[in-house]
Amino acid sequence: MSTNPPDFNHLLVLPRLRIQNANAISSPLTWGFPSITAFTGLMHALQRRLGDQTPFEFRSVGVICHDLQAQVADQKHEISFNLTRNPVDKDGSTPAIVEEGRVHLDITLVFGLRAAGMAHADPAALQQQARHVAEVLAGMRVAGGSVMPALSLLPRQTEPTLLPWPLHYQPDEQARAWRRLSRRWLPGFALVARDDLLASRLAGLRAEEPEATLLDAWLDTAALTQRARRVKASDGTEQVEWQTERSPGWIVPIPVGYAALSALHEAGAVARARDGGTPLRFVESVYSLGQWISPHRLGDAAELMWWPAHDPATGLYRCRNAYRPPAPPPESAPADLAEALDDLDDPFHYV
Repeated sequence: MSTNPPDFNHLLVLPRLRIQNANAISSPLTWGFPSITAFTGLMHALQRRLGDQTPFEFRSVGVICHDLQAQVADQKHEISFNLTRNPVDKDGSTPAIVEEGRVHLDITLVFGLRAAGMAHADPAALQQQARHVAEVLAGMRVAGGSVMPALSLLPRQTEPTLLPWPLHYQPDEQARAWRRLSRRWLPGFALVARDDLLASRLAGLRAEEPEATLLDAWLDTAALTQRARRVKASDGTEQVEWQTERSPGWIVPIPVGYAALSALHEAGAVARARDGGTPLRFVESVYSLGQWISPHRLGDAAELMWWPAHDPATGLYRCRNAYRPPAPPPESAPADLAEALDDLDDPFHYV
């Protein structure tokens, strides 16, 4: 399986999409924000819907979340989904239902596109293409939810944009152009992959328990852990104080794809399959860790993008992301210097 990101030479930005009643159950073990596979699936569905109407090939997709409203009820510290009421049966009883989780989203989608001979296309023609894609998307489902008109926003904040990328600038000018583009998506948070945190947590667990598995590391990172420590009070007595372990950054457990449980069956061999003309195999979810990070802290558009990858030998279908965390500051650097450097990258530092 290739882990290299697919190349693209254009960015399509669809800002501030309001999605109503999207699927909040992202996998058998996670809920909240839709799975990233829902957005890579949207990318393929959009490519098929457009067909020959666009000269671009959709290669990857990035997601920035501005707002999220889970449709849940919180009663006595127990959270449950708000479910719809189905019509009663003939005898007046309530029929069995399948629990559905819903969430309202305010997101920006960024697609990496590839097209030959379009580097010097007319900006007006590119803008027309962007509007056409936005119109087509408005009639589709996004993670199972409906696209709603934007409210209380200026037209320029919701205007779709299609631009060549990377631009024909020097590296420093390219980085400056990316900073200007990414700060349009503030306030918001981009979802990136953090497989490295899962690997480092597993190494830490195995130092204490050699039989620890990746599942143990995943659950340990996702859990809210409290530990007790002894502290001395002012009168000299010892007391127990509970402290919550907090991981650096907004780290979340996420599903990233599927792993095969069976061989690939021929089309039509499995009864009652949704698509009788496509080969089918049974799969289970694959999990990893993700991080919500401010877009202005990403180094380039490539770090934002997710793309699907498939390994026929192992039957692994999973989404990849090219984000690489920045190197920590040298231990010899003063703490105030590290904070000052961090503030220079903060867009609100200049307000």
